[in-house]
Amino acid sequence: MTARPATPPRFYFNLRSPYNFFALHDAARNHPHLLDHVTWRPFWEPDPTSEKLLTQAAPAAAFPFHPMSRAKQFYILRDVRRLAADRGLTLTWPVDRNPWWEPAHLTWFLAEREGLGRTWVERASRARWLEGRDICDPATIRELAEEIGLDGTETDQAPHHPLIREQGTQALLDIHRDGVFGVPYFINGSEPYWGLDRLPAFAATLTTPTTETTTGTGLPDQPPAGRTTDMSHAGGCG
Repeated sequence: MTARPATPPRFYFNLRSPYNFFALHDAARNHPHLLDHVTWRPFWEPDPTSEKLLTQAAPAAAFPFHPMSRAKQFYILRDVRRLAADRGLTLTWPVDRNPWWEPAHLTWFLAEREGLGRTWVERASRARWLEGRDICDPATIRELAEEIGLDGTETDQAPHHPLIREQGTQALLDIHRDGVFGVPYFINGSEPYWGLDRLPAFAATLTTPTTETTTGTGLPDQPPAGRTTDMSHAGGCG
C-alpha cells in the first residue's frame, strides 16, 4: 500500500483578528523560522457569493460563525490593550463601516502566486492594526497590493474573478475539513492548536528549530495611536 503523503504544518490566518496580528508579531520575534515552514491558509467571514459557492461545493459545509455578545466585545477591547502593551505596541483600532473581507483575503491568492503571500499578510496586518487603514475598502487593498509589487488592476478584479473565487471556495472547504473555528489556528499532523497562547506549543512540535529570539519584530515603526472604536470583531479570537 502506498503511504499517504504527510500533510505539512498549517497556519490559518485572518486579517481581521488582533490575536492573529499578535501571533505574527510573536512568531517573528520568538520563532523566526516558523512562518517559513508552515502552509499558510486564509480564514475569513465569507460574503453571500462565497457562501453560495461553498454550499454548492459541499452542501454540509458551513462557515463557523457565531455573533459576539456585547460583553465579549468589551472584554476583547481590554484584553487586546493588555496584550499590545505587553509587546510595546500601540494599536490603532480601525472602523469597519462596511465589512467585506473578500478583497483582502482573496488578494492573498494573487500574492501567494508571486511568492508574496507572507509579505501580503504582514503588510495588510500592519495597515489594519498599526495604521488604522480600512482593509475592506478595495481602493486601500489596491494601494497596499501595489506597494508590495502586485498588479493593481488584477487586485481590483480578484473578488470577481472565477478562478480566484474557486480558490477561495477551496480555502473555505479546508476550514471546514480541518475543523477550524477561530484564529490563529495551527495544525501539525492531527494535532490542532487554537489561539495566541498555543503558539509556543505548536512551535515546539516542528522539527525545524524555532526557538531563537531576534531583536526585531518583523513590523515597522508604528505611527501614533489613533481612535479605538471598532467594536464589531465577530470572533475567531485566540
